[in-house]
Amino acid sequence: MKAEWEDRTSIEVLQPGSSDRPKREVDGKNLRKQRDEMDRGWEEQQFHDRQAARRAAALGDDSRKWWVDEDAYFDHETWLRSAWARLEPKAGHKVLDYGCGHGMAAVILARRGAEVFAVDISAGYISEASRRAAFNGVVVRCLQADGEVLPFPSASFDRVWGHAIVHHLCVKRAAAEVARILRPGGVAVFCEPWGGNPLLEIARRYLPYPGKERTPEERPLTSGRLAHLRPYFANIHVEGFQLLALVRRLGWRKGIEWLQRLEQGLLRHWPALWQWCRYVVITCRKAN
Repeated sequence: MKAEWEDRTSIEVLQPGSSDRPKREVDGKNLRKQRDEMDRGWEEQQFHDRQAARRAAALGDDSRKWWVDEDAYFDHETWLRSAWARLEPKAGHKVLDYGCGHGMAAVILARRGAEVFAVDISAGYISEASRRAAFNGVVVRCLQADGEVLPFPSASFDRVWGHAIVHHLCVKRAAAEVARILRPGGVAVFCEPWGGNPLLEIARRYLPYPGKERTPEERPLTSGRLAHLRPYFANIHVEGFQLLALVRRLGWRKGIEWLQRLEQGLLRHWPALWQWCRYVVITCRKAN
């Protein structure tokens, strides 16, 4: 199959589960499970397509709304600058924005000289990411694809960036695919919601807060799911964020800088407290 992503202007549409890689065998024992997985993928796609349609209507053709302000992007969540430093993207790197969503990270990567590909299960978000790249004057190759069956050759990327994507997927299959497409010594960085704090899980389930919208099967990562990453990478580092500053999620901004400094001190002196944080940054390095 000709790889359409070599065309710098194309958007290739790959429906969930489609790829030029061999399909998983289907037998009677696993048929129901695989059908359930296909249904889950379809529901995820439809959910995010609806989100993207609402965003497209709000964005319109106002170029100011499409412009990516780097400081605004990095400051909108407390973990982003640290996560980006761990990614260490460099000019000339081939980088995958894995679950690209709005496409803002892809634009910043392209501005800094990387060769950028962006994938998402949602055709709506692929359209938004492609349009945002055009508005910002950069080249990003955008493809609709299943994050568990990526349409790329093995050992083809230096870096993989994922923000709030892995917890939507089967972690074992996602880890295998990301490790497959990374070059030796390559790095993947994932920013993910963490489910280790039972009080926070109660709040997630019952308290209203801005932007609370999830798919039925969506769950934060836990230690059990995190363990599925370990067989595929030589080194994994986990750093927690928003132990105290998670109150900003409820719209509280007063004194937030003081809380963040206190949180940093606590996590520095008692690193194990990361398991009680709202979000984690997971850095995975493939063996050389």
